[in-house]
Amino acid sequence: MSKNIVLKPRVSEKGYAISALNNTYVFDIPTGVNKHSVANAVAAQYGVGVTNVRIANIPGKTKRTFRGRGKFAQGQRSDVRKAYVTLKEGDKLPIFDAVEQEVKAEKGGE
Repeated sequence: MSKNIVLKPRVSEKGYAISALNNTYVFDIPTGVNKHSVANAVAAQYGVGVTNVRIANIPGKTKRTFRGRGKFAQGQRSDVRKAYVTLKEGDKLPIFDAVEQEVKAEKGGE
């Protein structure tokens, strides 16, 4: 089942900083998945060792939009579940390698 879990890397400035400093990567995960499943999925899909997994549930915000003539529509954004996966020392994921290579190419091309 570990290879069937969809792990979407959460690519952001904060996620990039955490990965550079603490060797921790952030993924969006489905709601019914636990820490053990996430650790097994990351280990199986990327071939790395996992030392720690933390999960955060972020509830969706309520949003209003103006529909005209003084009427509003109200909706709800989807809930998000994030997993912070810490890897063993020496292990890395190729998620942010493309960004690092672009930065090196820009510095070398000047």
